[in-house]
Amino acid sequence: MKEFYQMTASEAMQKVNGGVDPLSEQQIRENQKRYGENRLTEEGKKPVWRIFLEQYQDFLVLILIAAAVVSGLLGEMESAVVIFVVITVNAILGTVQTIKAEQSLDSLKEMSAPRAKVFRGKEVVKIPAHQVTVGDVVMLEAGDLVPADGRILECASLKAEESALTGESLGVEKTEEKIETEVPLADRRNMVFSGSFISYGRGSFLVTAIGMDTEIGKIASMLAHTAEKKTPLQISLDRFGRMLSVLILLFCAVLFGISLVRGESWGEAFLFATALAVAAIPEALSSIVTIVLAFGTRKMAKEHAIIRKLQAVEGLGSVSVICSDKTGTLTQNKMTVVSYYLEGRQVPADEITMENAAEKQLFVHSVLCNDATHENGQEIGDPTEIALLNLGEQKGEKVRNLRDSYPRLAELPFDSERKMMSTLHAIKGKTVLLTKGAVDVLLERTTFVQKEGGSFPVTEEDREEIKRQNQQYSQQGLRVLAFAYKWKDDKEQGAITADEEHSFVFLGMIAMMDPPRKESRQAVEACIRAGMKPVMITGDHKITAAAIAKQIGILKEETEVCEGAAIENMSEEELQEFVEHISVYARVSPEHKIRIVRAWQQKGHIVAMTGDGVNDAPALKQADIGIAMGITGTETAKHAASMVLSDDNFATIIKAVEHGRNVYQNIKHAIRFLLSGNFAGILTVLYASVAGLSVPFAPVHLLFINLLTDSLPAIALGLEPHENSVMQKPPRPAGEDILTRKMLLGIGLDGLCIGITTIASYYIGLGKGPAAASTMAFGTLCISRLLYGFHCKSEQAVLFTKKFLNNKYLNGAFLIGLGLITTVLTHPAFRNVLQVTPLGSFELAMVYILPACNLLFLELVMKWIRR
Repeated sequence: MKEFYQMTASEAMQKVNGGVDPLSEQQIRENQKRYGENRLTEEGKKPVWRIFLEQYQDFLVLILIAAAVVSGLLGEMESAVVIFVVITVNAILGTVQTIKAEQSLDSLKEMSAPRAKVFRGKEVVKIPAHQVTVGDVVMLEAGDLVPADGRILECASLKAEESALTGESLGVEKTEEKIETEVPLADRRNMVFSGSFISYGRGSFLVTAIGMDTEIGKIASMLAHTAEKKTPLQISLDRFGRMLSVLILLFCAVLFGISLVRGESWGEAFLFATALAVAAIPEALSSIVTIVLAFGTRKMAKEHAIIRKLQAVEGLGSVSVICSDKTGTLTQNKMTVVSYYLEGRQVPADEITMENAAEKQLFVHSVLCNDATHENGQEIGDPTEIALLNLGEQKGEKVRNLRDSYPRLAELPFDSERKMMSTLHAIKGKTVLLTKGAVDVLLERTTFVQKEGGSFPVTEEDREEIKRQNQQYSQQGLRVLAFAYKWKDDKEQGAITADEEHSFVFLGMIAMMDPPRKESRQAVEACIRAGMKPVMITGDHKITAAAIAKQIGILKEETEVCEGAAIENMSEEELQEFVEHISVYARVSPEHKIRIVRAWQQKGHIVAMTGDGVNDAPALKQADIGIAMGITGTETAKHAASMVLSDDNFATIIKAVEHGRNVYQNIKHAIRFLLSGNFAGILTVLYASVAGLSVPFAPVHLLFINLLTDSLPAIALGLEPHENSVMQKPPRPAGEDILTRKMLLGIGLDGLCIGITTIASYYIGLGKGPAAASTMAFGTLCISRLLYGFHCKSEQAVLFTKKFLNNKYLNGAFLIGLGLITTVLTHPAFRNVLQVTPLGSFELAMVYILPACNLLFLELVMKWIRR
């Protein structure tokens, strides 16, 4: 079946309306009933209370709630309150993040035109855009937002800005002519699309789709059905939390049974088992990870990377493929003059001088035959025309002075059929017609060519040389405009007609491009060094995309470029094989972007995707890390993304990846700290139970250890100063658990060392009785864990190095903790509350000496063995 763009205007009218006349009132009512209102619809949103309650579905959280309830029933209200505060703070943070993430569709709705001009009866009337229906004929003029999708019926120099939908960086010139072949969305020049902006000209179109059936509607539907991905850390922590909780509960159940066998009361045995479970389960883990990520976002915001979803900070560290848009991210999003061609020679932009008469003449003509304005820092007009003016500003020429000196007497605007624009001016007492346009069109109308010494009849050699230079520019991805002129009688100062556009003197060509950002090449090189593959995905033309990709180092071989149409009919399996060999995709649709991202994900990669338009939103949501542009990006793209670049710069992504890798490394240090300390406590209790000794810790001791030595040092480790060396390593595998075999072995050995130290202290205290033994074990475990924080700073030994004290947060956490435990052990006011007994000088000294010896052993022996 033919698409509307493959039909003539009358065929489209016949198919939709059954004739060539506008809809009657009855047909309008029937169509509105049949197709519904011209609105984007959405599925019902979850209420805030439901989102909040869903935060409590985590298995670890459910275990903690049960422990808190039991603690409360047994009179340990302090434990119950602490647990509930921690998990409630986590739930609130999760709810806020979820609500913020559900705004994509709202921003799509804001793109809809508020009102539309349509034929109703025999006259044009303004109606609310939501009342537009299929079959309506809508009038358009410069400044209008298009209210629906449709087939153009008539147009006069109509130009539409569709970058938000198609990724096309320049305005699209529209036509009413049918297109015979099947073409991608960006090349359907006889169609207009809902949400695009009319920047030039006027016309009318037949509405062929409204609401959710429009191209924007299809994107909204994709957004609704695109699931957000959990980061590797989220997946790993979920899996670990379940496993750890089950193991701890089994251990506590065994300990509970042993306590009953030894003759303890049911209540005391259960209270101790519950206290041990609370102490062993790192309930602060989620909070600590959230806080560390939040600090990471503050630091990244200073580097122009604004994080919308906390988990994205960690996820960045796993990224192995970065799919980037071209315009504005890798390039400056600003057309710039690259070269002049005149008198048979090329002149690079930086060598153009106004001292040369021919170069000055070409510049003056480019400014006069130009509708753009550039005053007080505000640029208005077509990007290519603005580029011509900006060159003058760089060369110290005042555009306004030139235009005042050579006023425009008449004009013939650009249109897509002529592919030219002409203006009439009075210059040096004569009247001259200045024309600019496509090279091939102007060459056909050229009689003379400007050379050094004057103008001469054009020869075939001249024409071939101009065509060769134009082709060379095109192969470099440059946009080329040709300039010509002819003198007229002084009396001819009236209107210009198209019949006069001939017998020109060919003056020259100006080549322009949207140049790469200066820092793009270094950023791409850093990306490749860090083991990540950069991929360019753009709506622009293949030649332009390839030229930029070569300049910045993304493209090595011509075979690594393809157009979106090439993957249109590939199966998912074929595409997965194909993507590894492609670095640049041009002329892609939203569906293509999602398929490319998904193909990389199915191959086990963590994918970051950048974008700025509405068409990018589904792919941003599908990607593991969606990155929107802050300057040029639409609100839809920003709301669908995990991160927003406030400077629209690819180099900022690489900085963000470095931050992400460091944050992940610091989170690993914090997790290691928590689990090793908790494991040491469990080993101590297990040893005492098996050896038939008295219980080494009272329930209140376990709670105090939990509060004092878990949170502050762990958070401080998460804020460890960053290292540049992380970018010299490849990204970690997507499926790798945060708790690798090597890390678990390290946690076990470190926990064993701390446990042995604590048991040794316990035995020393036994000489003065069980109460003193319990107090010494309690104090030793607290101080050992505080000192252990310094050991967790790095895989390398840090003792006796500058790095040992370079974390002010960890230093502060250690001093606070040491001060508190010393106060508890020495001040009489805490003896009854925390069930501690006075210690002699020797015993008190050992509480400090044993942890210090443990740190020396861990730093100098254990790290050496591991290395």
